[in-house]
Amino acid sequence: MGKIYIDTVKYVIHANVEITGLVEKPDVVGAIFGQTEGLLGEELDLRELQKNGRIGRIEVNLQPKGNKSVGTIEVPSSLDLVETCIIASALETVDRVGPCEAYINVQRVEDTRNVKRKKVVERAKELVKKMVTTEIPERKELSELVRAEVKTAEISSYGPEKLPAGPNLDAADSIILVEGRADVINLLKNDINNVIAIGGANVPKTIIDLCKKKEVTLFVDGDRGGEIIMREVLNNCEVDYLARAPTGTEVEELTRKEILKSLRSRVPVEQADTLKRRKEEGTFEQQYRSAVQRESFPSAQQPQQIKTEFPSTQPKLQESESTAPTGIPENIQSELNSLEGSLKAKFYDEQMNVLGEVPVRDVTKALQETKGVSVVILDGIITQRLVDLTETLNIKTIAGIKMGNVFRKPQNLQIFVKQQV
Repeated sequence: MGKIYIDTVKYVIHANVEITGLVEKPDVVGAIFGQTEGLLGEELDLRELQKNGRIGRIEVNLQPKGNKSVGTIEVPSSLDLVETCIIASALETVDRVGPCEAYINVQRVEDTRNVKRKKVVERAKELVKKMVTTEIPERKELSELVRAEVKTAEISSYGPEKLPAGPNLDAADSIILVEGRADVINLLKNDINNVIAIGGANVPKTIIDLCKKKEVTLFVDGDRGGEIIMREVLNNCEVDYLARAPTGTEVEELTRKEILKSLRSRVPVEQADTLKRRKEEGTFEQQYRSAVQRESFPSAQQPQQIKTEFPSTQPKLQESESTAPTGIPENIQSELNSLEGSLKAKFYDEQMNVLGEVPVRDVTKALQETKGVSVVILDGIITQRLVDLTETLNIKTIAGIKMGNVFRKPQNLQIFVKQQV
């Protein structure tokens, strides 16, 4: 719409016009003023209303169509609704433009204040949210109550089992598994949204499928029940990290500081095999804390047969698939020794030419971006996710410090490891 010479526009009249001849825009405007003059009396005369700033500039858009002129008319108004509709009706009385017949049909009268109302509502929402997050100390309890109610409303139901979960879980690259709905609510209250509940002792199929696609942290209670849940999940799902609440506490009871501390102290699930020995070497909690404090791998030993410590529900594999080769080629052994303690990985082509070197934590991303990789040697743990990726990228050999919970190995992939004590 063109420039409007009135201070406040309340309504805009939108009309279609069809003229049986080729005319110009000024002809249409002149016809409107001329044929409505004196029609509605002095108070609603278009010329007087425009002089007084009650009616804005009449905008006409015309296009030739054969021997006709067709287009639209827009008339801004600061009159009230009834008077504006009277003006709109008066437009339809214009039946000629110069020597040509004309037909004007009013389509609608638009209330421009609707746009302002929407802006008012959106701004009000922003102000309310800002007040909730910056509440004064004297009203802290009320602020926490409102925040808790808002976060509770954000809980969604995920999968056919309708598991309690945070919003937009599919968009997250990593997820946190907790035991129940109360745990999900507590994490949502503390601005951790990529969380989903297992919902019971039996692991749902939705959780099993989700663990195959995401980086998973299992966050369990610091009691006997948390240990049971941990074992059940590890036996059925591909979990990457394990985190526990402080001894004797549950996830739903933790403060924000305790939640963040527990998640930062998570350990790779491959280290959890040592926790099973609690009867000989101490309590489960002592073993878990020991794993958290471990900063580097023990020195490498001679290659041994790889064993899975936790009982698994996966089908029993053939010996050739569940164990690593008993001998490591000298060139791969040499590269493993040179990488020991560096926490890095190297990529090689078929002639063992180095294609790249990255930190172990970036191996997955770097493999997808590097072409021609045939051999991967890393100072870290070989996981099922890494094995699956090498199959996709047609990598022939992978060597590492230790084998994780690898349940399936491609037939054309060679795996070499140094077993830890």
